[in-house]
Amino acid sequence: MRIPPIIRTKADLRAVVKSWKQEGETVGVVPTMGALHQGHLSLARAAEQACDRVIVTIFVNPKQFNNPEDLENYPRTEEDDARKLAHHRVDAIYCPNPEEIYPDGFCTNVSLSGLTEVLCGAHRPGHFDGVATVVTKLFTQTLADQAFFGEKDFQQLQVVKRLVQDLDLPIEVVGCPTIREEDGLAMSSRNLLLSDRARIKAPALIQALEDMAEGLRNGGTAQELGAEAEKKILTAGFTEVEYLELRACDDLSLQDTPVRESRLLVAAWLAGVRLIDNISV
Repeated sequence: MRIPPIIRTKADLRAVVKSWKQEGETVGVVPTMGALHQGHLSLARAAEQACDRVIVTIFVNPKQFNNPEDLENYPRTEEDDARKLAHHRVDAIYCPNPEEIYPDGFCTNVSLSGLTEVLCGAHRPGHFDGVATVVTKLFTQTLADQAFFGEKDFQQLQVVKRLVQDLDLPIEVVGCPTIREEDGLAMSSRNLLLSDRARIKAPALIQALEDMAEGLRNGGTAQELGAEAEKKILTAGFTEVEYLELRACDDLSLQDTPVRESRLLVAAWLAGVRLIDNISV
């Protein structure tokens, strides 16, 4: 078992990537904030299959947290993450120090409109500016040919795809299926913050989505079915449902029936932990 080398500066990273590209090899990147689980590892496997070389980045990005306490509490498990990646064909782990991403005097912000103003963007001001900025930095620092993101963060995936399209960045963004626990809960680093008691309640989120999706396929509307699904989530022990909406996949426009390719998306609070999920309809 070989622990992949950990690289901390963009200069060292670019030197390694340059050597790969001189050999004509393709490079895939899996951007993460660490606390790796099977969802992240599935992205690494997708990158392995598609690319000659694979970089996994681990950087807890302060610019995408609008709550300082949330940033402070975010799990950081670098050594454990490296051991997990040793079981995969990962060629480098890029763990930049904050100054490698945001050096003194950094004053540039990458901002998108439209896609970022709904769903999580409406409840987390500045979040997607932080995502867009750090993703742009990671793409330019890694010089990767393909980037792999999970569909669990579906809005983020659409934001990154639009970012790449609008700025003509020379990288392909690949969306990969959500990986779930045996009881259906979407895998997330935030799941580590749930107490045992809360963890038992958490699958109510996906159960409500699946019930609502079935109702939509049978001719119901998002407005009527959404109220029922929200009630189920709160009855299960969640304290707040931030949103539960049917959105078109391409532009995230609000839908009442799935006349276009659509997703049901939800964000809800359970025992002080914010969980998100989505499914195709």
